[in-house]
Amino acid sequence: MFDIMGMMGKVKEAQAKIKEAQAKLVHLRAEGESGAGLVKVVVSGERKVLTMELDESLLTPQDREMLSDLIVAATNKAMESIDEKIKHEMKAATEGMIPSIPGMDFGNLFG
Repeated sequence: MFDIMGMMGKVKEAQAKIKEAQAKLVHLRAEGESGAGLVKVVVSGERKVLTMELDESLLTPQDREMLSDLIVAATNKAMESIDEKIKHEMKAATEGMIPSIPGMDFGNLFG
């Protein structure tokens, strides 16, 4: 027989674990770099840019376009890295809570 109360308990437990994991995301950090380390960007688990380091050699008028490209590249790498960390944290938090259904990908459910 279908146990609706048991299922509701599991749902509440999953919600609590997800909230706990989301609270931890604030403390996650990821770095992306480009130009062999000339540009470094650090982002948070909230997908916000926290810091950016630019090598002084790039701060010339003739390197303006290249600098812009390097900043974009480093930021994109940092965002990709933080997305992977977020996915890993949320998967760990919900391990065994959400059923594995063939053909269904719940990996993007949290990010």
